[in-house]
Amino acid sequence: MTSCSGSPAAGTSSVPAIPPVLADVVRTGFVEGHHRGSLVLLGADGSVELALGDVTAPVFPRSSNKPMQAAAVLRAGLDLSGERLALAAASHSGEEFHRDLVHKMLAENGLTAGQLQCPADLPLDAAEAETYLAAGLVRDPVTMNCSGKHAAMLAACGLNEWSADTYLDPDHPLQRLVLSVVEEAAGESVAAVGTDGCGAPLMAISLTGLARAFRHFVLAPEGSAERRVADAMRAHPEYVAGTRRPDTWLMREVPGVLSKMGAEAVQAVALPDGRALAFKIEDGATRALGPVLARALTLAGLDAPVLERIGHAPLWGGGREVGAVRATF
Repeated sequence: MTSCSGSPAAGTSSVPAIPPVLADVVRTGFVEGHHRGSLVLLGADGSVELALGDVTAPVFPRSSNKPMQAAAVLRAGLDLSGERLALAAASHSGEEFHRDLVHKMLAENGLTAGQLQCPADLPLDAAEAETYLAAGLVRDPVTMNCSGKHAAMLAACGLNEWSADTYLDPDHPLQRLVLSVVEEAAGESVAAVGTDGCGAPLMAISLTGLARAFRHFVLAPEGSAERRVADAMRAHPEYVAGTRRPDTWLMREVPGVLSKMGAEAVQAVALPDGRALAFKIEDGATRALGPVLARALTLAGLDAPVLERIGHAPLWGGGREVGAVRATF
């Protein structure tokens, strides 16, 4: 195992270590900034092959938790498959086909958009947001990137006669089930429970636990809740993200890969043989996600043309490309 982390100042062992630089911001040949973070890479046998920074401290995985949340609604008895199950694990871009399927899922389960407790929002994808606004549309809960997850949660509540009004309460039966799925997949206890941007409970685990969870999903027995989620996401990646998103590109172009980003620059990926990785950019800068992800996958042994596309994070000046965000490890 290779490791790297910052060191506390002499005589101040209680000072948290400074995470290492994972990416540089290089403009016109000049390094104008850095993105620090922590990253873990697991081998096919589950052992830690690379650890940069503190990969055992708890973090909020944000939307990288969504596969576990989707597995929980299956364990609650909800019968989802295909595009619908992929959308239940999605941070969708708010494209028309995403919004249409959320409306269908609600109608199929006797629900209305008014029952969604995620906030009203614009499409996550910037190009789609421009088209959406040009059409005279306004912020809407269905358009919010987590609406598929919320629709699935509400449907699971209806199936079990659980309260739909309190489905986002951490003590709700569904959220307790989510917590147990997270702990089982990660192989560790949840360190803290917070509130995600969509209002759902959010469980903190380590980056190592997050990588283990994704590894668990791709290696789970066929027909299990975890494997069903992984298979649906990999078969329908455009419903997990969108037509212009790296998660979609990676899962579409590399067979068997499971990939899910989260807010505040979190990313988790598992390859079909059990190799897995997870990382978080300390300052939450999503512009560093692609370069760090592409480099980490290269170190994991993946050789695919899509990595060049994912890793390209240009800087602009005067309307032309004058630099890039570049991985440093």
